[in-house]
Amino acid sequence: MKVAIPADSKSMDSKVCASFGRAPYFVVYDTETKDSVFVENTAASGTGGAGIRAAQIIADQGVGAMLTPRCGQNAADVFRSADIKLYRTNDHSIKENIEAFVKGELPLLEDFHAGFHGRNRGGL
Repeated sequence: MKVAIPADSKSMDSKVCASFGRAPYFVVYDTETKDSVFVENTAASGTGGAGIRAAQIIADQGVGAMLTPRCGQNAADVFRSADIKLYRTNDHSIKENIEAFVKGELPLLEDFHAGFHGRNRGGL
């Protein structure tokens, strides 16, 4: 299964980005082949609707799960329609979150915020 995680930098040792829609990159990791690729989040620089556009970028990668600390309702709706499950990350590295996911240790993400709709949230 392919999983995706928002990333601040192109390193598996970096922390998970706190912002899904405004993350500079997404790591797409294949749990079977253990291959990973960093995908630029072209939605990050937009003025609004970044979460929806970022969710579509993820859906286009053919992932089955998104690992993220938070997610807006509109992006969650895109994931739901693409049959992508959302899991809440912990405060560890991307690599450690992938390991936790593979072991079944990450909880489902079930609470979604309304979205920030163009408001500057200090990187959130």
